[in-house]
Amino acid sequence: MSQRTLHSLFKPSSVAVIGASNGAKRAGNVLMKNLLSSGFSGPIMPVTPKYTAVMGVLAYPSIQALPIKPDLAIICTRGSRVPALVETLAQFGCKVAIIMASGMAQEVDDAGVSLLALAQQHAKRYGMRLLGPNSLGMILPPLGLNASLAHAGALPGKIAFVSQSAAVCTTVLDWANNKGIGFSAFISLGDATDIDFDELLDYLGRDGQTRAIMLYIDSVNEKRHFLSAARAASRNKPIFVIKSGRSLEGARAAKLHTGGMGGNDAVYEAAFRRAGMLRVQDLIELFAAVESLAHSNPLQGERLGIISNGGGPAVLAVDELMLRGGKLAQLSLVTLAALDSVLPATWSGQNPVDIIGDADTARYAKALEIMMDSEDLDAILVMHSPSALGESEAIADAVIATVLRHPKRHRLNILTNWSGEDSAYLARKSFNRAGVPTYRTPEGAVGAFMHMVEYRRNQKLLQEVPQSIPDNIPTDMHTARGLLQQAQLKGKAVLETHEASPVLSAYGLNTVPSWYAATADEAVAIAREAGYPVALKIQSPDIAHKSDVHGVMLNLINDEDVRHAAAAMRHRVLAIHPDAVIDGLIVQKMALTAGAQEIRVAVINDPVFGPAICLGEGGSEWDPTTDAAVALPPLNMALARYMVIQALKTHKLKDRHLPLGLDMHALCVMLTQISHLVIDCPEIASLDLNPVLAAADNITLLDVSLGLHPKDAEQGSRLAILPYPKELEEVASLKNGLKVMLRPILPEDEPKHLAFDNSLSDEDRYKRYFGVRSRMTHEEMAVLTQIDYAREMAFIATAKGADGEDITLGAVRASIDPDNTEAEFAMAVRGDHQGLGLGKLLLEKLIRYYRANDTQVLSGFTLFENRNMASLAKGLGFEVAFDMEERLIKMHLALKP
Repeated sequence: MSQRTLHSLFKPSSVAVIGASNGAKRAGNVLMKNLLSSGFSGPIMPVTPKYTAVMGVLAYPSIQALPIKPDLAIICTRGSRVPALVETLAQFGCKVAIIMASGMAQEVDDAGVSLLALAQQHAKRYGMRLLGPNSLGMILPPLGLNASLAHAGALPGKIAFVSQSAAVCTTVLDWANNKGIGFSAFISLGDATDIDFDELLDYLGRDGQTRAIMLYIDSVNEKRHFLSAARAASRNKPIFVIKSGRSLEGARAAKLHTGGMGGNDAVYEAAFRRAGMLRVQDLIELFAAVESLAHSNPLQGERLGIISNGGGPAVLAVDELMLRGGKLAQLSLVTLAALDSVLPATWSGQNPVDIIGDADTARYAKALEIMMDSEDLDAILVMHSPSALGESEAIADAVIATVLRHPKRHRLNILTNWSGEDSAYLARKSFNRAGVPTYRTPEGAVGAFMHMVEYRRNQKLLQEVPQSIPDNIPTDMHTARGLLQQAQLKGKAVLETHEASPVLSAYGLNTVPSWYAATADEAVAIAREAGYPVALKIQSPDIAHKSDVHGVMLNLINDEDVRHAAAAMRHRVLAIHPDAVIDGLIVQKMALTAGAQEIRVAVINDPVFGPAICLGEGGSEWDPTTDAAVALPPLNMALARYMVIQALKTHKLKDRHLPLGLDMHALCVMLTQISHLVIDCPEIASLDLNPVLAAADNITLLDVSLGLHPKDAEQGSRLAILPYPKELEEVASLKNGLKVMLRPILPEDEPKHLAFDNSLSDEDRYKRYFGVRSRMTHEEMAVLTQIDYAREMAFIATAKGADGEDITLGAVRASIDPDNTEAEFAMAVRGDHQGLGLGKLLLEKLIRYYRANDTQVLSGFTLFENRNMASLAKGLGFEVAFDMEERLIKMHLALKP
């Protein structure tokens, strides 16, 4: 969708109110009152045939009677009138409309078409955008625009808030005004049938007036666009999200609220984490997050120091910090000595710094100043409990004065917790006015600090360089898909271990050999040939769980054991299900389990985000979305490691410290292999590996159930995150005969890409970066190698070096605007491989890619000194223009006729 049309939403110069009214408590009256009282400088034009003027402003009887085309229209009428009004507004030239009416999806016209669908059709035909329906409206404090039905305006600030719930909007607004916290934008999405989270995240992620983004989400409509926009925005600023529907009943209520797909809460959690967003669990935590964002500095580290006039509250704060994985600062001898010199002999002598219950303003100020002087801390929590001295407000003023005059105030983060109600109220108001974050409880203060810590950790995770999977692990997509498609042709819905094993083996996943037997005699013959001991499993489509009928018999050591087990299992099945169909038996070699640990891995198909990988302990009552850590594919080794750590940290997976047990590297390899399998094989609907035997670096899948989509089932955009586009790899030859691989860049390429960047001569670096450029940092290189293929592309050319390792010889990259209108490229080639046609190969590949992507224009800039680049571009059809003032060469290629 077009970001250009959102300009009229965020920067309107004129507003029309359709259905404006003088009637008290009518939507058109409340809206006019809010618009007129908020200080908007542009024309406000009420449209109504009922009144000559609305609230003293000349009204217009119809849209056509308006003197100018409004940038923004707010429709305050009942739903039945909205489609015709949208059509008229769109024809008149209005670019954006906010729809307040609710229930439009349920109401239909005489032809049975919903009113919402009609309004959308009219808007789309003329390129008009819609916010809502069921929207409370929006408030843009920097513009003095309150185009909402809210009971109060919003203060100006640096936080953007976007919500699907109008009630949550008014609650947050009421709280923020009480706290003196302001917003850059305050938007009620309503049902989000047109303008949605993804476009707003793209806009707000680039908005210089927005420092952080808060979201309230009932449901996500477009997974790939949402995650792509969130991943891009979260690299620049923190995004906090509160998601309703954590319980099954809550998910049903959320679905009714906005009409979106339900989705599983654990998968939503995984999606938020993957995008670098921070989830808060409730409104109290959301308010704490707003408080910390409104007044905090970028966190330099994670070490927290605590000053308190009471030991109990300080211990509560430490408990919360430790339970949430935080770091309590260790005070140096120098800091301890300084505190000793100003505090009573009975002070705690360590962090937390208990300065005793009779602490006055001077003691608080001296202790805080010493802590701020120290290099031992990255943040300080100052706590106060009510005391007989009654100096709560005076101590707060002393703390504020100490913070404001300290030279490190812009580097350290200072948080406060003034406990109590009446005695602490005025002190907390003082902190609010001074811009010092303050909280009512120790847990709230520590929770807010940990939000900042988690954001910092997320950014580090996003920059982590993943290890490559070992080269000796096969990835045979053609074999796997061939086997799956054959099974689909036979009408198979589920493949058990003996049928699924060849598919898994094609991706280097180890399974225990197993065979199908129609009868007990066949099972005996197979067991003899395979060698005892074996396991025997009953096959019946009428048995959901083999454990229900004791349908698996282990450690069978001879023919008699096999015959007895087959008869016993058959008897048990028919005793419970007399009409059950028994398909046969599965004979499987027994795996050596001594000293190993059993775990479970599954792939589920979420209705919102598609395939999701689950890792946990397993068991007969296992629910993968409550008893497992969840991650979205594609996974690489770094993301798989993070998934295992999450599973261990949340106790979804337990390291039982068995003699063989869990091996981090082996688990990560297995999870990454499963990710590759799921990405490459759209035929797979589900996968249950239960149990998986983890024996150090040997991972074995003992029992497999692989669900298949029906043949020719519609897949759509199956994956929430666009995976590495392997199909874009190609081999080409340079003029000297050297074979090079042209392919998209990978996160694993960071070390070699850094070596490539460092290999460029000073002259080449000057041309590439338009000036003198220092060596790339790890953080900068992570941005260049960990790209989102949905919104940018970088191709590299590699060749084998003398040691057999790949060397990066050249790179070309382009980022595209959210409208897919124009991609801007840049390119560099190693000096010792220039003049061999490599630049031409890379640029031609980029042109082919963006043509196939339906991008309209490919453009680039280069310095006057880089005439070779301009000549290459001209030879490939670019229009080349010289900017004499900027001393730049502009290259422009229209990709579409």
